[in-house]
Amino acid sequence: MPPSSTAQAPARTQAAALSRPSSALIASLLLAMFLAALDQSVLATALPAIATDLHGIESLSWVVTAFMLTSTISAPLYGKLSDLYGPRPLFLFAIALIVAASVLCGACTSMGQLIAARGLQGLGAGGLMTLSQIVIGRSVKPSERGRYQGVFSATFAVSSAAGPLLGGFITSNFSWRWIFFINLPLGLLAMLGVARNVPRFSSQAKVAVDYAGAVTLGIATSALLLLTHAPALGFGGGVLPALVLAAVMILGYALLYRIERSAQAPIIDPALFRNRRFTVAICAMAAMAFAMMGSLVFMPLYYQAVLHQTPTESGFMTLPQVAMMVLSSFVGGAIATRRQNFAQLLLVGVALECLALCLLFAFTHAGLGAPWFFLTMGILGLGMGVGMPNATVLVQNAVSPAVMGAATAALSFCRSLGGAVGVAAAGGIMGYVLTQGAGALPISLGSIQIGDPQSLSQVPAAQLAQVTELYRQAINASLLAGALVMGFAVLLVAWLVRSAKRTPKA
Repeated sequence: MPPSSTAQAPARTQAAALSRPSSALIASLLLAMFLAALDQSVLATALPAIATDLHGIESLSWVVTAFMLTSTISAPLYGKLSDLYGPRPLFLFAIALIVAASVLCGACTSMGQLIAARGLQGLGAGGLMTLSQIVIGRSVKPSERGRYQGVFSATFAVSSAAGPLLGGFITSNFSWRWIFFINLPLGLLAMLGVARNVPRFSSQAKVAVDYAGAVTLGIATSALLLLTHAPALGFGGGVLPALVLAAVMILGYALLYRIERSAQAPIIDPALFRNRRFTVAICAMAAMAFAMMGSLVFMPLYYQAVLHQTPTESGFMTLPQVAMMVLSSFVGGAIATRRQNFAQLLLVGVALECLALCLLFAFTHAGLGAPWFFLTMGILGLGMGVGMPNATVLVQNAVSPAVMGAATAALSFCRSLGGAVGVAAAGGIMGYVLTQGAGALPISLGSIQIGDPQSLSQVPAAQLAQVTELYRQAINASLLAGALVMGFAVLLVAWLVRSAKRTPKA
């Protein structure tokens, strides 16, 4: 890895890194993160209407998975390029890409076109999420990062949890296509703010970009996501395609490790994972994203398909989540800044999120009503608000400024990978259960307009009850994966906290 150029940075840049960032800079970064996170969540309540309109209920989860796949793969490349060339030009490129892709999404006429356009949109979103955190990490003192990451987590909460509410409102009152078209004014504002307020940070000496590592990472990660989605794809009942995907994934990641060990500027530096705090924080973030995205995408479907709510009503079910995540992000960030107990707060966050996923699983299994889920979504938001900013601070405080971009990008990659795998796994499990049970139904699943009370009122009560029960079983099974993953995260972070207490400080 090339030596850091931080020591040779101009005095103005060094001073800027140690001073309080301007409100204009923070607002620009928050708007960029809001744009990326909104595109990730706003489709949740609109997916049933989109799938019905474009005749692709069996491909529903791929609209989300394609976005998360490309945003996951692109995040490490954005991070490394920001270390080499600075984040500002990459920021402008990512915003332009996401705006152009949004126009394509809104104009699509088939599910295949939408999935392809969402993949292009994800390429831009991966840059916005990563670069926002890199800029704030390079602009704020390590001791102050908890406070600012809390603000960013609150913004992520508003866009992620309020996205389904906005999506439901737009779908019910206008058209799902306007979910994408609203990105045009937001994107132009974000581009103007970044161009005027993001400073030109010092960069490293120009070295060859690790494109071989980027391509290998993309192939291996694509194989992983396809493999986790295998139950929904079916593969005609054969196991050979799944075995091929597993082999490509294993060989791909093995080759990636070998490439990155010898690369001059690796996309993901294996040496970073020798740091225990870095590794545990990244794994915890991936687990939280796994559980969060699985529930974010499929709980609105549960509200509409099982509780027979409208898209707008299912969007309101996210309000406790966003309220508690905003509150806990601000309060948790302030506590972390004052006490510097990032690992302990991370443990609190993952434990609360684990509790919420277990409750969601139990409540869907019992078929309880909306009030139970309303309260549980608040617990989920509380855990996310406490856990996610502290995981980010742990990662950024564990590395030197010279590799801040690569470390933050690795965090973004693992978070996006966790979320993508979570959506793919939950969608695969749900799709498998639906496929197995659809043959016994007296009515086709595609003939029912989920989230439309008038359409549902025309379905005979006995048939509607059978369809409702099948959806309940399918979504209940998908939630189990998230609960198990969060249980593992609790054990992992608890081990970190306990080992840190036993290790004397230098």
